[in-house]
Amino acid sequence: MSTIQIYDAAKNEQEDIGFGIVEHNNSQVPFTQEPTFVAINRCIKEGDEVIGGIMAEVYCWNILHIDLLWVKDEHRNKGYASALLNDAENTAKEMGCKLSHLDTFDFQAKGLYEKLGYTVFGVLEDCPEGHSRYYMSKKLL
Repeated sequence: MSTIQIYDAAKNEQEDIGFGIVEHNNSQVPFTQEPTFVAINRCIKEGDEVIGGIMAEVYCWNILHIDLLWVKDEHRNKGYASALLNDAENTAKEMGCKLSHLDTFDFQAKGLYEKLGYTVFGVLEDCPEGHSRYYMSKKLL
């Protein structure tokens, strides 16, 4: 029996790995959108300074994934995060999306997401230790 050797993946090898799972997924559940991945990245600026932003993606089956949502501390509670999230959701709905999902930590914006219609479907405890990571989803109607 040969020994398994594991290597650090170079950039092109990382792309091969990503392409491999995408190809497998499409063979199991055919994709419903073209292009397969569409980025929705937005920001809010004050002058030239970015004070908030969202990085999201509509992927494979017209599903929206919110990767990052951030607003600078001194600009929180002004509606910026809600505006960014609503913009991403509306853009996704125009593309035919009916589902959005994200994750957040207990020290981040769980309450905001709940206020905007997201519900918890999973919790990862002690991530990091003493905290919880919440997995949330929302039907886009």
